[in-house]
Amino acid sequence: MEKIKILEFFDRIAKDRDRWKKKNSYYWNDLKKLCQFLVPENASVLEIGSSTGDLLANLKARKKIGIDFSPEMVRVAKGKYPEIDYRVMDAEKINFDEKFDYVILSNVIGYLPDIQKVFEEIKKVCHSQTKVIVTYYNFLWQPILNLGEFLRIRMQQPQQNWLSKKDIEGLLYVSGFDAFKSGERMIFPKYIPILSNLLNKYIAKLPLFQKISITNYFIAKPLPEKDGHDLESKYSVSVIIPARNESGNIENAVIRTPIMGKHTEIIFIEGNSTDDTWKKIQGIRDKYKNSHDIKIAKQDGKGKGDAVRKGFDMAKGDILMILDADLTVPPEDLPKFYEAIASGKGEFINGSRLVYNMDEKAMRFLNLLANKLFSLLFSWLLDQRFKDTLCGTKVLFKNDYEQLKAGRKFFGEFDPFGDFDLIFGASKLNLKIIEIPIRYKERTYGSTNISRFRHGLLLLKMCFFASKKIKFI
Repeated sequence: MEKIKILEFFDRIAKDRDRWKKKNSYYWNDLKKLCQFLVPENASVLEIGSSTGDLLANLKARKKIGIDFSPEMVRVAKGKYPEIDYRVMDAEKINFDEKFDYVILSNVIGYLPDIQKVFEEIKKVCHSQTKVIVTYYNFLWQPILNLGEFLRIRMQQPQQNWLSKKDIEGLLYVSGFDAFKSGERMIFPKYIPILSNLLNKYIAKLPLFQKISITNYFIAKPLPEKDGHDLESKYSVSVIIPARNESGNIENAVIRTPIMGKHTEIIFIEGNSTDDTWKKIQGIRDKYKNSHDIKIAKQDGKGKGDAVRKGFDMAKGDILMILDADLTVPPEDLPKFYEAIASGKGEFINGSRLVYNMDEKAMRFLNLLANKLFSLLFSWLLDQRFKDTLCGTKVLFKNDYEQLKAGRKFFGEFDPFGDFDLIFGASKLNLKIIEIPIRYKERTYGSTNISRFRHGLLLLKMCFFASKKIKFI
């Protein structure tokens, strides 16, 4: 009976829905902006509860389908956007023969009689890397929303489900999804020139004010399932080793790197060394050519980031790994990263040097302080917890890197180290980022190529630039 009443409600208000949304267009436009930011242009998208079609129509996705159980809502949407595929369909009985890259439920779950049932139905249209975006209002705003209805500045609503952030995350989990990322938006949902922009673009992003924002959003992915494949032989691996003035570490990098997956290739990218690193790389390749797949190249530009990108472009493996040639991150730890990404526990695996006790001279005090500062900054910037942003060991799938590379124009190619470039790109692609603690060792050969103050200032500038692209949108 409740479901029938909700259907009757939406059919009845369909013709007036856009008029009411126009009265509160500032709020609804912000939801559109959020989804535009989260959904890549090359993605296929299914929207559950597409209403009169505006949100889906404003996405630049490759393929867009919207479903709604209200025939009148679908009729209005089709009339406005005949080029988009809108269908009458019950979210509890999804019927598609295809999978989508993104599934969006924007301000819908409050009306659902059985949220878990809908989340379980969504799994039918998800592949292993599908992202589910859920938006819902913060229940702390209920008294204000009720006042808006009383004053006739908000459309009258049926009673909605009372859901906290933990409730939504729990429902996603029991339905087979991992809500790995969440955030908040907007503390002032009406438009007043200058004031609204100041409050919502800047003040609302501060930690204390985030908790009273009106919009909560979640990004989830299907929990990994055992597919019957042996992880040890499921994927091939490319280990990229940028090397500048690391002659004494080259042989150890080869003999200490484990064979992972069905095939492991090692790619050395030499970075204009002043010692005999290039000659050493050539010699080691020839020495181990019968036991190891070793490829070598000189980088074209400067900086570790340039070397990593060249190595990634050369790589043939399904999984890409970065190993610093100084071997301060033990190569023997790389299988932990392989297992984490191959099993689906994460899609971007970042090493963390700041958990276990490290060798006494492995990291200077100011470097340690800077790493902790950047970890706090990134956790706030990306709405995902980071403990160590500057660890050189990072792992991701080759196909995800190709998407990251295609979208690099969003941030620009300004990172000479490559760490922030990859982290920002992974976050923009909504990859699930997890960290694996490693034991950080002291160098046994050579000296660091990083200038603490000059490079530290550059990293801060990059964070400031990225904040305008990610946080203050």
